[in-house]
Amino acid sequence: METYHQVCNQVWDQVMNQVFNQVRNQVMNQVCNQVSNQVMNQVFNQVCNQVEDQVWDQVMNQVRDQVRNQVCNQVRNQVYNQVRDQVRNQVRNQVNNQVRNQVRNQVRDQVKNRLE
Repeated sequence: METYHQVCNQVWDQVMNQVFNQVRNQVMNQVCNQVSNQVMNQVFNQVCNQVEDQVWDQVMNQVRDQVRNQVCNQVRNQVYNQVRDQVRNQVRNQVNNQVRNQVRNQVRDQVKNRLE
């Protein structure tokens, strides 16, 4: 009887150990996979967010610089063209007026001198 009990206990212990090990391994694998997935998701999200923020900042800076440069160039060109046109017109008008006045005065003086 003792041998039967010993063998039975041994078999029982072996079976329990195998079942325990299997269950433990399954549970550990599941838990490990879940934790690993959670950690990977967190790390991925953090890294992704950081990279996204950096790229977004770089792109926004580039776009802002480009737009600022374009707008500044357009405004500068418009102002330059307007001022250039105004100055040219003023100078042309002044010169025209001076020349016209001088010619008129000279002709008037010549005609007046001949008449006298």
